[in-house]
Amino acid sequence: MIAQILVVDDDPIQRRLLKNAVERYGHAAHLAENGLAALEFLKRTATDINVIVLDLMMPEMDGLTFLAAIREQGIETPVIVQTGQGSIEYVVQAMRAGAFDFVVKPVSPERIAASIANALKLDQKESKAKARRQRAGAIGFGDIISASPDMLRVIDLAQRAAHSNIPVVLEGESGVGKEMIARAIQSNGDRAGKPFITVNCGAIPHNLVESILFGHEKGAFTGASEKHTGKFVEADGGTLFLDEIGDLPLEVQVKLLRAVQQGEIETVGAAKVQKVNVRLISATNKDLIEEVRAGRFREDLYYRLNVFPITIPALRRRKEDIPHLVRVFAERFSIEQKLAKTLTVGPGALALLTAYDWPGNIRQLENAVFRAVVLAEGEELTEDDFPQIAAQVPEFHSAELAATAIASPAAASDHAVREALADTPVFSNSERARAAKPDPKAMLAAAYPTAENIIVSTDETGEVRKLADVEEELIRFALKFYRGQMSQVARKLGIGRSTLYRKLKDYGIDPDDPLKEAA
Repeated sequence: MIAQILVVDDDPIQRRLLKNAVERYGHAAHLAENGLAALEFLKRTATDINVIVLDLMMPEMDGLTFLAAIREQGIETPVIVQTGQGSIEYVVQAMRAGAFDFVVKPVSPERIAASIANALKLDQKESKAKARRQRAGAIGFGDIISASPDMLRVIDLAQRAAHSNIPVVLEGESGVGKEMIARAIQSNGDRAGKPFITVNCGAIPHNLVESILFGHEKGAFTGASEKHTGKFVEADGGTLFLDEIGDLPLEVQVKLLRAVQQGEIETVGAAKVQKVNVRLISATNKDLIEEVRAGRFREDLYYRLNVFPITIPALRRRKEDIPHLVRVFAERFSIEQKLAKTLTVGPGALALLTAYDWPGNIRQLENAVFRAVVLAEGEELTEDDFPQIAAQVPEFHSAELAATAIASPAAASDHAVREALADTPVFSNSERARAAKPDPKAMLAAAYPTAENIIVSTDETGEVRKLADVEEELIRFALKFYRGQMSQVARKLGIGRSTLYRKLKDYGIDPDDPLKEAA
């Protein structure tokens, strides 16, 4: 099926590049130079537009205004927004306004094609089919939800590895999806349909690792009342996935090296070795070369295993994937919970979940959506369905309050807010399109409506204040703004935590009582 894609961008070069990218992947491209022109096109065209690719910063009508306009008209076409700003604040605004996905300029043809494909394929039948395949353990690369360039590169490398028996090491934090990549490699190679055996090396007591991996004979040691088949034998002809291989004891690493080099294992208590044919895929959340230097991992085994390393980025490094993952999880869990209707995900919830950094990665996101689906009372998930996440993203609510105050200053009850907003220059659409960020004075005043929260540059005499005085005031304000969360304060100020603590000491600021200090 040929999809109809509307490209809205004020830059003629960018429009041409996007048109070429869209047509390169077999779709039809329609062009508009700004939001007003796009609205006119949608009114007069008889063509059903499947996806809109929208620039955020444009004259006459910017992207956010266009988004609001089409939603008011009941147009639910998926919108992929483009932004030249990598800041998460812009992403949150776009998701809150109803964007389906976002890309950061410059965008590659592969990235925009992946985003369009994700927008086109989200139908319930496919989700049900994927849910059945995943429950059965048969996962292909098409089941991996991703739109970020880094993950597309991971998938490309994994697809290449799938066509050989080369040893693969998957590196990345816990919860990033290492096992899913391993299963996709298995399903797309010559060993598809053969056994896929997983072993979490970090979850097995050290004295049992050897027996579980290689098996043992009856009577091989105290308590061995019967013969046990090891994981290598179970995986014979298929794939053995060794998760957290960095936790493998040194004495077991010697036997593993022999299995990798010669395809032979030695069962505990057996008189002879046994041949096995196993594809080995390893995974770790540790830096294995550092483990080698520390003497905790054998160097010869490292070089045998680390032939084809693939590093999977953390979810906070690929936030483009979050909206897609959330929608897929919501559909899957709606089906599994046998809900009468698949739950949708509101723009506020998408904005909140995109703003969060997800230290537990995809596993944490999946669990959060599962909980929300189970407890949901309406037909749409909102930010209220994720209270535990909202509590950890205080700036999300501050930005929401600021946006509300800026949109409707008359509704603000505090005179200081209205007064601060009154001082804010009024921009035309074209001027606002050229502005890099909202006025910080208005944002701060809306979030914390007191005069003390506006940091001034001059003293009572009209002279420029000392840098140290301004810095101290800014640090005190940041501590109050982020409620004493030191990592957040340091990150937003653009300094390291050790530097922040040193400055707190220099200025005599008590980090344990930020609200009192900032008052």
